[in-house]
Amino acid sequence: MVEGGDAFGGDGGTANEAPRADRRRLARGTMVAVGVGLGWAVLYAFLYRAGYNSYVPAWLMGVDVALGAAAALTLVARPRYPLAAAVAVGLFSAVSSAALAALVIALIGLTARRPWWQAASVAAGTLLLGLPWFLLLVPRDQLFFAIAVTVLLLSGCLGWGSAIRSRLRLIERLREDVLRARADRDRRLDEARADERRRIAREMHDVLAHRMSLLSVHAGALAYRVRRSEQGQAPPPTAEELGAAVEVIRDNAHRALDELGGVLAVLRAADTARTWGDGGTEEEGTAPPQPTLADLDRLLREATGSGQRVSARVELPGGAAPLDRVGRSAYRVVQEGLTNARKHAPGARVEVRVHGGPGLGLAVSVRNPLPVGTAVSEIPGAGAGITGLAERVGLDGGTLTHGPDQGLFLLDAQLPWADGVPAARPPGTEPAPRPFAHRPVPAASPAPYDSGVRY
Repeated sequence: MVEGGDAFGGDGGTANEAPRADRRRLARGTMVAVGVGLGWAVLYAFLYRAGYNSYVPAWLMGVDVALGAAAALTLVARPRYPLAAAVAVGLFSAVSSAALAALVIALIGLTARRPWWQAASVAAGTLLLGLPWFLLLVPRDQLFFAIAVTVLLLSGCLGWGSAIRSRLRLIERLREDVLRARADRDRRLDEARADERRRIAREMHDVLAHRMSLLSVHAGALAYRVRRSEQGQAPPPTAEELGAAVEVIRDNAHRALDELGGVLAVLRAADTARTWGDGGTEEEGTAPPQPTLADLDRLLREATGSGQRVSARVELPGGAAPLDRVGRSAYRVVQEGLTNARKHAPGARVEVRVHGGPGLGLAVSVRNPLPVGTAVSEIPGAGAGITGLAERVGLDGGTLTHGPDQGLFLLDAQLPWADGVPAARPPGTEPAPRPFAHRPVPAASPAPYDSGVRY
């Protein structure tokens, strides 16, 4: 009634966070409760002097006021011992009208902090012990009214205390919900950060691993040639050969820097992709376009230009193309397969096959012979490329399988390709058409397509 949640012990969270402030608030609430009880006892003393309840004997008036003051002082123990304090105040109230205010405070606090039946028992005991007071002192014409008012007052105390208890429970539940929501939000933020770190790592790997492997192959070949010439086992490289090798290394280094700059620009600008109605995407901001299946021709040219032996077979229907994100995943599968072959099976022939159609899905397969014995790669790597690629393919709704099989290392991806024509892309974002996407090539053809890729 007076102290609210602090005196009734319902603000446990605040007590844990600021115990000193909570103790001060509890002390203030107790002082207010005691003051109200004493004030009621003093008020009753003045009422007796004014002739109120004239049927009470003069000697009993002083006892009544003294018991009311004692009941008010008993409220000091209520925060720590609510049941004992309520029982003591109930005993005083059975024979003292001046203790009525203290009884109201004690019953409300007990109902709010303890099971309701304890407060109901105290109220019933007080009423039973007070019946002789009513029968002996109260005039018969006022007896029924006095008992009815007392019952209503005690019932109101129980109801008020129950309402406070319900409110405190609601506040506690809301507090728990807020804490749970905060925990869920922190968990989602942590998951989002982890997903973003994985995405960045995947993009960095896709961009740099391919270029760095090309640089490593050319630099290793040049170092090997120079070492053999120093040992007298081969003629030294000519100026033209050195210039060509250095030019290839320089070009790939520049391309790696350009692609790395593109990834960093995306991260700095916090570019996002808006999802279109059919699942397509629209690139926003200043982010450079990401490679898709239409850029596979350029990727294979670079691989064969670095001396890697690649045979490719692309069988795609004309006039249709998968969604950009699906094509990008197919491109990354081929890129990862070529990179792994250069790292773990240098000099081996790599076979690439891409085929599918709307409603049939898009199948991408990269395979190369396993090296004889245990191959020690001179190109360092963390082995996370396949893991990141599996996550990328899984996000697109596809599956990725990889591993040795009958002397070959297989990297196969199955990606979805929905029926229908993809949604129109914004002007200026359509990639340039590539001839291989529209020209199925037989498996036995010595020149798989017009891009110049050679066996």
